[in-house]
Amino acid sequence: MRTEARSALAVTSTAALPATAMAPMPSTLVSPMKPLPMNRYAVYGCLAILGLAWDLYSKHVVFNWFGCPGRAQWTWRAGDFVEFTLHTNFNEGALWGLGQGGAPVFAGLSVLAVIGIVYFLFFAGYARSLWLTFALGLVTAGALGNLFDRLGMHGWMHDGKPVYAVRDFLYFKFFGTFDWAIFNFADTYLVVGAIMLVIQSFQADSSPTTATMAAEPMALPPT
Repeated sequence: MRTEARSALAVTSTAALPATAMAPMPSTLVSPMKPLPMNRYAVYGCLAILGLAWDLYSKHVVFNWFGCPGRAQWTWRAGDFVEFTLHTNFNEGALWGLGQGGAPVFAGLSVLAVIGIVYFLFFAGYARSLWLTFALGLVTAGALGNLFDRLGMHGWMHDGKPVYAVRDFLYFKFFGTFDWAIFNFADTYLVVGAIMLVIQSFQADSSPTTATMAAEPMALPPT
């Protein structure tokens, strides 16, 4: 009698459970993450390598053409609205000339940023997002281009010592009075990549699924 009662109780208890309690867990929460698409490696590698190559080539050509910073210029004007000048300049700081004299610090931050980007994209799985792969490929190209200069690898010397500074040469002036900071193509990559990351942050899906968490990073390394 006791055995029958226990069996009946077990059947009754199981039958009383809601259907959702006995349903299997969604496959999206328990299935392993899919491998990264192979084209993500190609997109990131091409952007980083080609972007770096163009940045270093353009600096080499302009600085060899005009010589020492400030010696010569080439200017193009569009009326009184825009004035563009190739003006060679050494920047020992960061974007907008901030942090002058801090080249070693910025060089170290560039190395950490590139390592962090590679980890987030290809080890943490964020390269599933093509947008993020493209944005961080540009950031990598910009960081490496300016790192090359901050390490004094461009070969320029001053008083017999290497110049540990970034080579800038793109100079815009608007409406005759507004001077834009002199920059290079590496700076352009960094700014465009940062803008893409900001846009991504506003479009990120907030659903807490494994697929979304793998594709949308919560934080990115500094650039």
